[in-house]
Amino acid sequence: MAKILMVASEATPFIKTGGLADVAGSLPAALKERGEDVAVVLPRYREARIDGARRVAENIAVWLGQAKYSVDVQLAVERGVPYYFIDCPALYDREGIYVNGDGDFPDNHIRFAVLAKAAFGIIRYVYRPDILHCHDWQASLAPVYLKTALAGDPTFMGIRTVLTIHNLGYQGIFPPAMLPQIGLDTGVFTIGGLEFFGNLNLLKGGIVYSDAITTVSKGYACEIQTEEYGFGLDGLLRDRSTALTGILNGVDYSLWNPETDNYIAAHYSVDDLSGKSACKLDLLRKFGLPDEAAERPLIGIVSRFAGQKGFDLIEEIASDLASEDVTIVALGTGEMRYEDLFRRLAASHPGKIAVRIAYDNPLAHKIEAGADMFLMPSLYEPCGLNQIYSLRYGTVPVVRATGGLDDTIDEGTGFKFKEYSGAALLATLRDALAAWQNRERWKELMRNGMRKDFSWNASAGEYAALYHRLLG
Repeated sequence: MAKILMVASEATPFIKTGGLADVAGSLPAALKERGEDVAVVLPRYREARIDGARRVAENIAVWLGQAKYSVDVQLAVERGVPYYFIDCPALYDREGIYVNGDGDFPDNHIRFAVLAKAAFGIIRYVYRPDILHCHDWQASLAPVYLKTALAGDPTFMGIRTVLTIHNLGYQGIFPPAMLPQIGLDTGVFTIGGLEFFGNLNLLKGGIVYSDAITTVSKGYACEIQTEEYGFGLDGLLRDRSTALTGILNGVDYSLWNPETDNYIAAHYSVDDLSGKSACKLDLLRKFGLPDEAAERPLIGIVSRFAGQKGFDLIEEIASDLASEDVTIVALGTGEMRYEDLFRRLAASHPGKIAVRIAYDNPLAHKIEAGADMFLMPSLYEPCGLNQIYSLRYGTVPVVRATGGLDDTIDEGTGFKFKEYSGAALLATLRDALAAWQNRERWKELMRNGMRKDFSWNASAGEYAALYHRLLG
């Protein structure tokens, strides 16, 4: 049995902005079920839902250079896993998690340096692990501190570090003048350390100083070692390739399962698909679309509205797609350009296209259950979860063959294209729309997907094997 302390900036069910939260909320429980001892450290945001938490430590001093931050620690237990919340109101008690209406918080480097440093307070006073597992740039300073400022402290000797990269596009880049504000000296500001084209790169620090690096699919682990997807870190990742592993994210089927989902209009299964038609009708009505649209193929989109997610391709083919005999529903928020695109499409094609600009988890479940197809034409996709949810709901994915999308979808379960172009997307969508007309073939695609198992058990086993290799 290994003792693992994870450090992350978000985790379900407490606080979520993206897929990182799903991992930090599900992987620890899956590891615990396998017999590992796991705990998690998170910031105590104002928005975090942690009813029933109890205070387990007070006034722990976190030093960043000459600056002292006093933090309390609150404990909440979720599915048998302890979650330790770092309570520092000056840093975390505010509207927003990473950003507000004016953009990124200007002190994010300090906010997440305190999170990383406070994790060592947890280790010193509350829970000492064998493995310190850090997620994304927000936790990347932890292995840096362990190998530099804390290298001579016997309390932390022997602890091994793992860094998981959920999206290399977000690296935590700051001006070099902020180095003393995070309690590091200029010795780490080198090409072999945290220096990155004249700036300070926190994720790079995690990559350099961690004992092992993982990312969230095998395909993405290969892609980030190329110039096209490496965001300037491909050379470093190639240098560290022997320490880099791709482990596909799992899915929590206790939450995403059409046989038990409380958000959907009717339950159904691979052996009895009859309830899916009721879900489709319910979805159409939720979006104010006519019942007769149930006779047309229905494409669902649940996404952050951003270029990374392929919305520029959707914009490119919008008029052609709208002319097809198809209905489209979209849910999400993001860049104004793409929010406005869907508003215009919905206004120009009432009865065929509808959009909800929001984050709405119950509606996301209804889209997974009610749509015939799920569209994810991403420029890059480290793992992706919605295409995996779609498989379980018998909603056939149409995806670009990149990262985790390429790893999880094959010709027996969905449709995918390689070239990043509107023409390739449109051709693949037309193939899918034509296939939908053959109802028996379509049901076989649905059932093939529903039989796939991407539960956390296999992924947790790979993480456990990695931990035990690190421990010798």
